[in-house]
Amino acid sequence: MADITAYLYNKCGTCRKAKKWLEEQGIAYCEVPIVDTPPEKEQLRAYWQQSGLELKKFFNTSGQSYRELGLKDRLKDMSEEEMLDLLAADGKLIKRPLLVAEGKVTVGFKEEEMEKTWK
Repeated sequence: MADITAYLYNKCGTCRKAKKWLEEQGIAYCEVPIVDTPPEKEQLRAYWQQSGLELKKFFNTSGQSYRELGLKDRLKDMSEEEMLDLLAADGKLIKRPLLVAEGKVTVGFKEEEMEKTWK
């Protein structure tokens, strides 16, 4: 399998769990700091479409940026384009870890999903 691109934030406990899991499984990955280098809009569009998830699932709902922008109430009225623009503009809005490789995408860290997708 090609290396996984792992969009991570080093101050995120969930990201640290995902890194530890990948390392324990001997799975190679390329780490990209999601806050400094968030995926671009078209990358996000592709990841979202490959994931099969609702676009709303890509938002870090427990983050400060999400709360400051009042997105809890605003997302339901936003277009996909507006959501993608927001995500691409602020890496802290993206739920993490975001792991991608060869048409596979996982958002967040659930061990059973990681096993199913990346092993």
